[in-house]
Amino acid sequence: MALPSSTKSDLLLVCVTLLAAVSWMFSKEAVLLMPPLLFMCLRFLLAGLILALVGHRQLRRMNRDKYWRSVQVGMVFGTAMSFWIMGLHYGNHVGEGAFITSLGVVLVPVMARLVFKEQPPLTTWLALPVAVCGLALLSLDGGFQAELGQLFFLASAMIFALFFTLNTRAANNATITGSGGRITTRERVPALALTSVVLVTVGLVTGTASLLLEPWRPTFQSGELGLVIAAWVIASATLGTAARFFLQTYAQSLSMHSHGVVIMILEPMWTALLAALWFGETMSATQLGGCAMIFLALLVNRWGAIRRVLKRWIDQRRAARA
Repeated sequence: MALPSSTKSDLLLVCVTLLAAVSWMFSKEAVLLMPPLLFMCLRFLLAGLILALVGHRQLRRMNRDKYWRSVQVGMVFGTAMSFWIMGLHYGNHVGEGAFITSLGVVLVPVMARLVFKEQPPLTTWLALPVAVCGLALLSLDGGFQAELGQLFFLASAMIFALFFTLNTRAANNATITGSGGRITTRERVPALALTSVVLVTVGLVTGTASLLLEPWRPTFQSGELGLVIAAWVIASATLGTAARFFLQTYAQSLSMHSHGVVIMILEPMWTALLAALWFGETMSATQLGGCAMIFLALLVNRWGAIRRVLKRWIDQRRAARA
């Protein structure tokens, strides 16, 4: 029996969250062996080139404006990823970092309000104080003092919120009112082409930062260790980046009625679980409480989507019984 497209989409998005969580493990292993920004450069350049090969037809049809918008999104994403990888480099808890970074989802409506004057929904204002309480609990362990890794993760979350906003605008048609009331339509950038340009741009941004701030020679002269580094880079680029984004794009194209908005908040939970199994990480009761508060903030922020999913499920159950 063939599965409905919406069910396929949901299952694929669960796989996406698992790939994202595994990518945290790959990245943590890599930054223990090589400069973090150099790792991001190699990872994203390789992933972007892979997707460019897949989407070369879309890329050839793009005009200069679409390329420029894609590059702008990539520059913001590259900045966010630079802060994120430094948080992973300096942070003591991968799982904790995943919950802090997930706050980017909560901050998206706030960033849209600040930059584009959009009105955030009520759930955002309800989620923000809950998220702040969660961050406070994470910083209370051993006294009220935030770790350097936590600050990097928090900075990345705020920039991720801007990235999500710009990426959504680039991937959708937009109506623009110019001077004199003239209305024009800006065409969306095809998803695969947008993703490949964004990833390559991230590689260039992090590569430039690495060239200015990090030593490269020890990494490329590490002998047998270089094979291990190459393995982590390739695994991160293929499974953790190219495959993840390709599956996400494909899943979102299968159905307009997917539960993806809700499913994607599973990522920090998978990451915390894998970090406990992979690195043997443990958290204090206070840290666990902070992660729980941040997850609650994600649920509050996504309450509208959760309510629609529950209503659809209840309606389907009632129809099956009738």
